[in-house]
Amino acid sequence: MKKKVNVNALFLGPKSENYTFFKEMLNFLMDDHAAWRQDFHPDDAPIVTGKEQTQQDFLTTLQKTREALIELAGNLQIKSMPWFSPRYQGHMTTDTLMAANLGYMLTLLYNPNNCAYEGSPATTALEIEVGRQLAKLMGYDPQKAWGHITSGGTVANYESLWLARNLKSIPSALRAVMPGLVADLDEWQLMNLPTGKILDLAERAQCAGIFDEMRRQSVRGKGMAKQNLGKVLVPQSKHYSWTKAVDILGIGQENLIFVPVKDNYRMDITALKREIDRLVETRTPVLAVVAVFGTTEEGAVDEIHEIVRLRDCYEVQGVSFYLHIDAAYGGYARALFLDEDDRFLDYNKVSRQHAGQGILHHDTDWLTPEVYEAVKAMPEADSITVDPHKLGYIPYAAGAIVTRDRRIIDIISYFAAYVFEKTDDNPMLLGSYIMEGSKAGAAAAAVWMAHKVVPLNITGYGRIIGYSIEGAYRFYRSLIAAHPIRVGDKQFEVLPLTRPDINIVDYAFHELGNGSLDDMNRLNQSIYEQCSYKSGPVYGSDFITSKTALTREEYGATPQLFVKKFGIKEGDWERLGSVYVLRSCILTPYFTNNTTYEEYWQNFIKAMERAISRIGTSA
Repeated sequence: MKKKVNVNALFLGPKSENYTFFKEMLNFLMDDHAAWRQDFHPDDAPIVTGKEQTQQDFLTTLQKTREALIELAGNLQIKSMPWFSPRYQGHMTTDTLMAANLGYMLTLLYNPNNCAYEGSPATTALEIEVGRQLAKLMGYDPQKAWGHITSGGTVANYESLWLARNLKSIPSALRAVMPGLVADLDEWQLMNLPTGKILDLAERAQCAGIFDEMRRQSVRGKGMAKQNLGKVLVPQSKHYSWTKAVDILGIGQENLIFVPVKDNYRMDITALKREIDRLVETRTPVLAVVAVFGTTEEGAVDEIHEIVRLRDCYEVQGVSFYLHIDAAYGGYARALFLDEDDRFLDYNKVSRQHAGQGILHHDTDWLTPEVYEAVKAMPEADSITVDPHKLGYIPYAAGAIVTRDRRIIDIISYFAAYVFEKTDDNPMLLGSYIMEGSKAGAAAAAVWMAHKVVPLNITGYGRIIGYSIEGAYRFYRSLIAAHPIRVGDKQFEVLPLTRPDINIVDYAFHELGNGSLDDMNRLNQSIYEQCSYKSGPVYGSDFITSKTALTREEYGATPQLFVKKFGIKEGDWERLGSVYVLRSCILTPYFTNNTTYEEYWQNFIKAMERAISRIGTSA
């Protein structure tokens, strides 16, 4: 058996427990970089002389740097969020890996720009390697797939829709430049070719020497004015980037359809089928379907396997669409399902492996068949967004996109004359194939370092993420079992929104016997304001949480099912159409220890009791 990583040795630690090692590595990277500068043409005379370094203006300038740094340090300590602490249960961020931090810090001294290989010969190679690693993690063949680092999941989502949009227009473009290739297909058939078939046709156009002309006849050259590429279907739980994406790419928000979610906040597959059937009936193409692996509000995992099955059934009927998975948040959790040799585990072995390796306790029944099958089906998607700066525990900014078939990047590639030589067939000309231009090589180095230290399977990332899921699931079970909090002559209950698919838990407090949704919303908003930056510097807060509002506008009638559990008057939901809930993103791996968890749970309950008491006092 390969050695598993010790999670406690990966982070600086909530109390800087690994400070000595981290500082030792900081000294090494500074010494190493300084030696690199000194050894570059060592016979060159120093530019800055010892005499100049003793002059007053030189010393004054250094002092200004020192003072600015001290001011920044003070500002950061007062106003920053303590991601490192298990008391932080707010947004989707937490402590970052020492390896990633050190890789970033070392590389920023070299300041590589991964737009072009000439400006980043070291880190461009690292980014290509990282792209293959992420492709393998998602279940793709790394030799056939393509992946790269972005500034975040938003840009990765933009790129996926950019790919889908341009790809959808290729068959019609081929009819214009090489009609013999598609002579037996009508317009509806052209708009419903599977991704692989389109890329095969594009490859034939490339062999025929008409690839550039084909692209000029596509949406890339002709624009969206005369194009009807169809609708983009996303779940109601989608990230806000999709609303932006259809705007930026000229698809238009009227072509973005929100598919209802069920009471577990996963996409309703029956509703998805109903929507696609309606579009097929009106001969309206489906440009793309987006599934979410870890929604930002609830952490829900859409039933990807059912969407894949649905797509397969439609393709038999001559209807197809691009499938993208927005796994910006949850993508790295796939490591939980890969054994020490990166093989995907059978369902009946997953829980045994988790328990046997001490990742999840044997009595934790977190994994459901639906989540397992969704994870297993991920390689069937055309592209996937995954963010190293979320469950990869990498410092910002590091998102990523991976595509199943690397041929697709030729559909959107560009060459800027002053950056690239068009005759250069170097495969590492990143700037030609991506949406962004200049980009920090340090981000790629940080991800590479993390992957070098933490395996992308059950022995590495699986342990970190498994610990966080264990903590989230315990928190969920504790909420269910919690006794009402008594404050004066009133009692307050707390209920979770839904069972967590990963490690996000939403919940709300409610005064027993009070049927007012207005009062319930005010209660939870007041609790949030006491447990966030709203109450002033968060360093003194007992717990830090986040919040969200589940509205009728965004989610339809689904949140009403949660509201009913509290005995809220039905008319209140009809009138307000919004319920305010607290959200805990439990990314910390430090809740696994029994003693630690019980201590933090009791602290949490006491903190909530104090918060509710203060609300009563202020009222």
